[in-house]
Amino acid sequence: MQLITKEVPLDFNLFLFGDDHEGSSLRSASGWGELVKSMRSEYEGCADNFGVDHGDIIEGIQIDDPRYDVLTIEGVPLQEVERAIRNRQAIKDKLVCILEGNHPLKLKKFGMLTEYVCGKLGVRYGTWTSIITYRNNGKVLFRHYVAHGFGALNSTIDDPRDRENSMLRSLRRKLQRKAGNTVLMSCGHTHKLLVYKPKKILYITGKGGRIKQHYKSTKQNINYIAPDERWYVNTGSFYKTYAMGHSGYAEIAGYDPIELGYAIAIVRGGKLRDVHKIVL
Repeated sequence: MQLITKEVPLDFNLFLFGDDHEGSSLRSASGWGELVKSMRSEYEGCADNFGVDHGDIIEGIQIDDPRYDVLTIEGVPLQEVERAIRNRQAIKDKLVCILEGNHPLKLKKFGMLTEYVCGKLGVRYGTWTSIITYRNNGKVLFRHYVAHGFGALNSTIDDPRDRENSMLRSLRRKLQRKAGNTVLMSCGHTHKLLVYKPKKILYITGKGGRIKQHYKSTKQNINYIAPDERWYVNTGSFYKTYAMGHSGYAEIAGYDPIELGYAIAIVRGGKLRDVHKIVL
């Protein structure tokens, strides 16, 4: 766990991404290129961009791993690490932190590879989880719980709307008890691209002979934020299920195809206003 403070302007975009899996031929290099280009460009009228890398920066699968496949593994872990560093050179000044991941962590007997990459880039190492406090001129704007992730997010419901809602509920359930003062909670690991948006709550008041309707408003910088007033994000991935000419372990395991991509949190006037899904 890390506690991180980040000074930011009142208007900024926060890129939420991860599970790059450098070293696999199933990695979407073009998708990563689009992320880097977008982080270095204006989005929604704002050019102040930051990002949190949610981990699994390398594939890290060795020859004694049951998932090893000579047709899909590109080089040894050391080469993957060097490429992971190069991949982030153009955005290292925008990264709030890089999280750990189960793929590089499996190789910890050789050293903490994610931490090594962070040191080379000069980026904060986020361990498995971090709580990030975003401040402007010393004033807290909001807090953000980030994690590489844990477990799975699946549903066998036939209807696509109900299936997505089931996974969104699972995402919220997975994260909501991890921290109480964070308006934004995000994780990677499952490779799903999901955004759970809080819904405005309508209530009425009666006063002075009049009935008025209101919507409950949430302060984003307080010590406890109700779970139904938070944003929950699963950050997607750059790892394809299928590739022409051969079969990776995701295909062999029978995993369904998923949306490649990432999310962007939109902060305006110091408040989290929306989270966009970016499908590659």
